[in-house]
Amino acid sequence: MVSLDKAVIARYKHGKKNFEVLVDPEKVDSIRSGAEEGIEDALAVDEIFEDASKGEKTTEDDLMAVFSTTDVEEIAKRILKEGEVQLTAEQRRKKVEEKKNMVIERICRISINPQTNTPHPAQRIEIAMKEAKVHIDPFKSVDELVSETVKAIRPIIPIKIEEIQIALKIPAAYTGRVYELKNNYEVTKEEWQEDGSFIALLRVPAGMRDELFSFLNAITKGEVQTKVVK
Repeated sequence: MVSLDKAVIARYKHGKKNFEVLVDPEKVDSIRSGAEEGIEDALAVDEIFEDASKGEKTTEDDLMAVFSTTDVEEIAKRILKEGEVQLTAEQRRKKVEEKKNMVIERICRISINPQTNTPHPAQRIEIAMKEAKVHIDPFKSVDELVSETVKAIRPIIPIKIEEIQIALKIPAAYTGRVYELKNNYEVTKEEWQEDGSFIALLRVPAGMRDELFSFLNAITKGEVQTKVVK
């Protein structure tokens, strides 16, 4: 569990009622992205409050009425996913900067300047973001922010995200890690073979091809079969 002095308030509003938990601001992203584990470590205390700053706990009747359960961890997940997190100014600044750098790094990897067919330098992306007045929401996913950012900077710099399709076959001995593939890349078609192997068609930004191949080789010890379709 996070200590009370480092915790922040996450608040979910339902009508006139507030439901609050004290959480570790560093763990909010992973929980919001769907991580099933770690919620107990994110909470400073196993309580749902009506007003956390005053230590006023909510009633079980109110919890049942709104969440249909009194399970603290289940309710906390919903509060974190659907509610608001009250960061301090410094915490927000830090998270915005971290997320901005992640967005810039991703755009550099997946996009090109169609005039030169070369990647844009990170500094050029950052300058275009400033000019376009791109707003970085620290609790939005990187994928969502990248999409918003590319749309915003497109009138300022020539930018193109070229996608390719890759067919692959993972031998049966390594299919236990297929879930990692699905979590990290866009699988457009998939099929399990009678011999237990897994075949699929992936769509990825051209700039991420080498990264994908490295990932596939790592999880299959180099035994994956791949083919660039287009």
